[in-house]
Amino acid sequence: MTQVLDSFWRAAAYCLHPRAMVLSLLPLLLMVALAWGASYWFWDQAVAGVKAALETSSMFAMVWHWFEWFGVGDLKSVVAPLVVIFTVTPLVVVLSLMAVSVLMTPALVNWVAARRFVDLERKQGGGFWASVGWSLLSVLLALLALLVTLPLWLVPPLALLLPPLIWGWLTYRVLCFDVLAAHASRDERLTITRENRLTLLSMGVLTGLMGAAPSLVWASGALFAAAFVVLVPLAVWLYTVVFAFSSLWFAHFALSALATLRRAQDGVVVEAVMNPLDAPPV
Repeated sequence: MTQVLDSFWRAAAYCLHPRAMVLSLLPLLLMVALAWGASYWFWDQAVAGVKAALETSSMFAMVWHWFEWFGVGDLKSVVAPLVVIFTVTPLVVVLSLMAVSVLMTPALVNWVAARRFVDLERKQGGGFWASVGWSLLSVLLALLALLVTLPLWLVPPLALLLPPLIWGWLTYRVLCFDVLAAHASRDERLTITRENRLTLLSMGVLTGLMGAAPSLVWASGALFAAAFVVLVPLAVWLYTVVFAFSSLWFAHFALSALATLRRAQDGVVVEAVMNPLDAPPV
């Protein structure tokens, strides 16, 4: 637990550094461009399609009639964009994680290693294409889990628990591989993952819960159309920051675990470089 908390505050400190902010711009620009392109080409048609489906659905006819009887206006105009947004949110989360994984995580890991683990040998246990393949497989498994558990989301407690668990598992799978790809051998990566599986999964779930905040901002864009232009980029940026923080948290924890593993196995002393607080320079 001490190592988890130590890695947590270090990651938080690094996230506030201008270098981390600059690194977040590239995935942010990419995701905003994709979001705006999708909104421009598909938003009106998607909302209109969902609204038409709600209007013609016999299942919801009584619900709309009941709301109208209580004086609620055209509720379908509010529900339709929300349905579209909550439908595409998993795609936005996955794309944000992939963008950070490819465009930010290697640079963040190198930054952590250069500041804390200068003498940690790089054994190159995973290359770029191995990382991409591992990430794509993990994403497919996570999306499959979403589809399989979708009916359970109708149960209120499970609707709050299942998404963070699935996103947490995905984050843990992707980031564990990426942060150890350059420094650990395959056997070392598997050992660290096996010995710290519950801890790493808990870290992933916590970051999955943190990812709920961008979802709320994203959904608010449908309720306040005038602010949609601002809220969508803000939500995408928050996703980027959450996953950047996750990369730093996993990097600090996993590289420290790797250094400890090598000391135990080989008797080679690999000391972390420390300054008084070991926070990024301001």
